[in-house]
Amino acid sequence: MADTEARGLYLDDLHVGDSYRTADYVVSEPAILAFGAQFDPQVFHLDAEAATGTFFGGLAASGWHTAAITMNLLVTSGLPFADGLIGAGAELSWPTATRPGDVLHAEAAITQITPSRSRPDRGIVTVESRTLTADGEERQRLVACMVVFRRDATLTPR
Repeated sequence: MADTEARGLYLDDLHVGDSYRTADYVVSEPAILAFGAQFDPQVFHLDAEAATGTFFGGLAASGWHTAAITMNLLVTSGLPFADGLIGAGAELSWPTATRPGDVLHAEAAITQITPSRSRPDRGIVTVESRTLTADGEERQRLVACMVVFRRDATLTPR
């Protein structure tokens, strides 16, 4: 197996327009309730019946839950960066609520690559990802700047 296949992609392997699609993830009601209870304890994340009288009109996953699902999908089946997904900043929005039973996947595309002038072993890659349902409804939009290393950078410690 070649180094790129074994470890993933380096800055030198990437091009603006490269795109990736993750595997699917089914959002369950118990997962929404558990995440809400631990990290975002608001009624619309905790109680399906009580949530019907809220802005969401029913049980909705926390946006942070959707973000965590998206991160999992991008790490495990989406962006194959050799040294991992190292964030350097992001813009995040949730145009519609994630619901129990949603089957989510993420689609990501590289929109910009900026090699570092001061640190030639790396660059910043801007990636736009959209978390979508099986019907194509957008649940999350993320524009993230990520640190990606060059292939020859593996010869020197970081």
